[in-house]
Amino acid sequence: MGEYMEIRLKSEDKKFESDVKKFVAENLPKDVARKVIEHRPLEKQDVGRWQSALHKQGWVAPNWPTELGGAQWSAMQQHIFDVVSSAAGAPRLSPFGINMIGPVLIEFGSDFQKERFLPKILSGEEWWCQGYSEPGSGSDLASLRTTGELHGDKYIVNGQKTWTTQAQWADVMFCLVRTGQSGKKQDGISMLLIDMHHPGVEVRPIITIDGGGQEINEVWLQDVEVPVENLVGEEGRGWSIAKFLLSHERTNTAGVGASKRELAHLKHIAAKEFLDGVPLIEDPLFRDRITKLEIDLMALEWTVLRVAAVEAQGAVPGPEASILKLRGTEIQQELTELQMEAVGPNALPYLPMSLEENWIGPTVGPNYATPLASRYFNYRKVSIYGGTNEIQKNIISKRVLGL
Repeated sequence: MGEYMEIRLKSEDKKFESDVKKFVAENLPKDVARKVIEHRPLEKQDVGRWQSALHKQGWVAPNWPTELGGAQWSAMQQHIFDVVSSAAGAPRLSPFGINMIGPVLIEFGSDFQKERFLPKILSGEEWWCQGYSEPGSGSDLASLRTTGELHGDKYIVNGQKTWTTQAQWADVMFCLVRTGQSGKKQDGISMLLIDMHHPGVEVRPIITIDGGGQEINEVWLQDVEVPVENLVGEEGRGWSIAKFLLSHERTNTAGVGASKRELAHLKHIAAKEFLDGVPLIEDPLFRDRITKLEIDLMALEWTVLRVAAVEAQGAVPGPEASILKLRGTEIQQELTELQMEAVGPNALPYLPMSLEENWIGPTVGPNYATPLASRYFNYRKVSIYGGTNEIQKNIISKRVLGL
């Protein structure tokens, strides 16, 4: 189950682990796994090929009930699959449909919405993005200004969303809009499902400092017509639904499986790099930093298992989700930092095209075919999205410590 932690598995879980290893070995595309392990940019079709294989097996949605196409795995099964598939280089499926809006529709959606959207989320026919943040409305999400005015059987939506991950790939966006002005500002917010191909929707790329290409976007909405049946729950209940969704988002940002894979990669780098003629992993100071990080990851892993066990019983994650988000993202950032430090100046030069198979010329980038500096810069975002880590600390202090 892991190179540094022994988990005693029940016989049925050992059988499941064996089944997962066999399935991954036979179905994970080798070229996709190579991209993941070497941190090369993934295309939509790369993730789609892996999701297609999982869909045939019925393994796309671990948390969904079986009657809606989910796997309904136990907490341990979810953990086993995460660790085994991540170690093999499986790409992370887009979380916006499976882990975010899917559970929302299962809990709050109408029969029409469940029948219309859930099957295509599972199959990968439709991709989703999240329309929450706006210029001036990030941590203070309740101040959002995008409006949805009801005209007959349609809402007319106008406004702007930003930092919208994978909007360039998305077919549908779950979007928070202001449908009322009276009472508290949270009371006037509703959630709408918006067709990204509808007239009036414009996606503009935001190019980030890591140089990795288009990942996040701003989305402009001008007189976009949204049918009333695409309102999730009741009008004005969007804030409660948004909090429900965020609890699932934050739980899924822990990323234990991927972090264990990156820890192994860090040790590989540290064993190959030398400091004063000695492998870096034998340097007491650097080795101590790796050890501390390994212990932190072990503690996070156990916490994820506890929260997953609660979720498997039908409960909604509480402040535990904030703890997972906070520590999970801090560990991810520490891993990228130590990997870059281990390589030193060789982490700096980076030309993404030189890593492609059809590139003619020398590789321009660090050793191990890994754009370490680029990845380090990209991972500055993980402590910001899903609610900044400063906000998570406030939630923990209020709801856990009673401050």
